[in-house]
Amino acid sequence: MVLLLSRVDRDFSWVGAGSVVIAAVSGCLPAFGVLLHGSVEQLRLPWSVPFGEFFIELDPLSAWFLMPTLVLSALSAIYGVGYLRAWQGRRSLGPSWFFYCLLVLGMMFVLLARNAVLFLMAWELMALASFFLVTFEHERESVRKAGWIYFVATHLGTAFLLVFFLLLGRETGSMDFTVWAEKGVRTHGPANVLFLLAVIGFGTKAGFMPLHVWLPEAHPAAPSHVSALMSGVMIKTGIYGLLRALTFLGVPPLWWGWGLIAIGLTSGGLGVLFALAQHDLKRLLAYSSVEHIGIITMGLGVGLLGVSTDSPVLVVLGFGGGLLHVVNHALFKGLLFLGVGAVLHGSGTREIDHLGGLLKRMPWTAAAFLIGAVAISGLPPLNGFVSEFLIFLGAFQGGVSTGGAVAVPLFMLVAGLALIGGLAVACFTKAFGIVFLGEPRSEHVAHAHEAEWTMRLPMLILAAGCILICLFAPVVVGSLKTVLESMTGLQPLVVDENLAAAISPLSFVVLGTALFLALLAALVLLRRHLLEHRRVETDVTWRCGYAQPTPRMQYTASSFAQPLTDLFGPLLGTRKIISPPRGLFPAEAALKTMTPDFSHEAVYRPVFGRVHEWLSQLQRLQHGKVQLYVLYIAVTLIALLVWELR
Repeated sequence: MVLLLSRVDRDFSWVGAGSVVIAAVSGCLPAFGVLLHGSVEQLRLPWSVPFGEFFIELDPLSAWFLMPTLVLSALSAIYGVGYLRAWQGRRSLGPSWFFYCLLVLGMMFVLLARNAVLFLMAWELMALASFFLVTFEHERESVRKAGWIYFVATHLGTAFLLVFFLLLGRETGSMDFTVWAEKGVRTHGPANVLFLLAVIGFGTKAGFMPLHVWLPEAHPAAPSHVSALMSGVMIKTGIYGLLRALTFLGVPPLWWGWGLIAIGLTSGGLGVLFALAQHDLKRLLAYSSVEHIGIITMGLGVGLLGVSTDSPVLVVLGFGGGLLHVVNHALFKGLLFLGVGAVLHGSGTREIDHLGGLLKRMPWTAAAFLIGAVAISGLPPLNGFVSEFLIFLGAFQGGVSTGGAVAVPLFMLVAGLALIGGLAVACFTKAFGIVFLGEPRSEHVAHAHEAEWTMRLPMLILAAGCILICLFAPVVVGSLKTVLESMTGLQPLVVDENLAAAISPLSFVVLGTALFLALLAALVLLRRHLLEHRRVETDVTWRCGYAQPTPRMQYTASSFAQPLTDLFGPLLGTRKIISPPRGLFPAEAALKTMTPDFSHEAVYRPVFGRVHEWLSQLQRLQHGKVQLYVLYIAVTLIALLVWELR
């Protein structure tokens, strides 16, 4: 409450950030112990809420999601101390830190709750806290609009979850997750309905296409450390909820796995295409989150096909790849959002076409962003490659060893994941190249400066994490054992055998990574030695008529992406504004593209427009006469009494 009621002239940043860091350290220790030993910790306390019970439990699945949540929460909090300093003296930062702490608390309880009422309360706490964080700059109309889109979307998803929990409670006679896991749903009809409700309810939070519309609005509106937290870990609560729900629904039919693979391919493919077409760095990263949620969902789909067909290799590598990508995405997406925040903090803009040449002015940020860009593209020698390799390997081995009903979607997944990876490379080549390389395109770059240490330190830690996970890939993949055993019920020997099939080829990747890093370090030292005690000068390029490139000679975001956006034009609906060169000696020419979200423009805007028109008709009931309002209440009470006594 001290944070919430703080005055404008008081800076409580270190109080808020310190609280989160202490909570993160305190929570990571037991979570690490549970992952190490496969144990389960429980706490039950009496609670007078109807159908509710204060029942929390830390099992390996919760611990696997809790670790990246706490780590990224702490690092983003430290980053926020420096990032929010620009607002110090203009507004009170206490409420922002209050809601940040509430968001972290809500995510923790979502992962730990084992009672439906407690879970929904934590889910709502998480949604409300993140709403107030998204609308931090509420004086801007675009931010208010983004906040309300997020608010409506998240509560529509919650409505489906409420129905899901009520039906499951009626089916089992309890609101206790342990009872649901023991009894489960034995008949396919109710299980299919519950599965669809879970996919829609949790998929709205995760950002499945076409339920993703709030992501490209909310992430750019929020402060960068909040965007990193929401994209890095908050949307993963949707993945966690879906996984937890699957443990209640019994043996899945084949179409569940097919459905998740289809959702994953759609979200992954369209997510990276829309990211490629963006000009705003934060919107680009938001659509990239949709892409990687799709990749995680593909892994879950492979795992479900394995459960349906009793194929351990599909179960272990599918679920294992998806779970590992949850952690990897938290690292590199958190890193990239923090990097964009540093760019915005140093230059004053996040528009790609207004930047360029930041490598010389912001070398630490550029190096961190480059590591994140390579990692998010799924390229070795960084962590994104490891988890995508598990999904690739599982799908390929399963496709070779199983029949057509399973092999076809698996081979489609392999082809789709390869295409998504190639498009991701193009997308982040554009992002890094146009922002950090070349010549400055505007005055924003002329005044750009490197971020302070509170902002650089979290980026460097996350960048180191992206490297270390690949370097220690066999150990990291082996750590999936306890969570896979807990979630799937497979015997330890079966899990070990199938993980070993992935660890063996990954060992060569680790060796190659180590050699690459050693070679890179040797080249850096050699260059430093050769240039020692020598004078280094700069000069024009070539001295043969071509002196120095100007911004007019460089690619823009639109021109770089044009071949691919034209190729996938029917899916993107990109609009072009072209100013062609005119005359013998044209002075200027321009190409500008806009790619509106088809889900927002073709589905949600018309639907909500009609709802708004219909609800506007209810204004006729508002006459301003108290007598009529009392009559409405009386008629409603009489109708309720008749309904009760019938």
